[in-house]
Amino acid sequence: MFGRRAGRGGLIRAAAATTVVTGTATAVTGGVRARQDSRVPQDVLDEAYAQQRQQAQIDLTAQQAVSAQRQRWGSPLPEPVSASRAGSELVAQIQALADLHERGLLSEDEFIAGKARLLI
Repeated sequence: MFGRRAGRGGLIRAAAATTVVTGTATAVTGGVRARQDSRVPQDVLDEAYAQQRQQAQIDLTAQQAVSAQRQRWGSPLPEPVSASRAGSELVAQIQALADLHERGLLSEDEFIAGKARLLI
């Protein structure tokens, strides 16, 4: 009986040793891969940093050009009126003309001319 246990024990020991060796090899391979992977992002980071510096230089040059343009031509044009605001103002002005026309303060021709001026 003792012989059988020794045989089984040897088999179990061999399996355990194989598992340890496999685990160690996997850990070493993983460590090497992690070191190699950590080098790749550094290259990518260096390139991204160079692009960021280049973009900052482009932005600075553009800002200087806009500043020089403003000094040469004065302040920029006022902001355009939004379409909804312009539309509501236009409707209010046409309605005011219609009210004047209904009261008899504007003739039909004056009303049409005033409306045409607003719409053009």
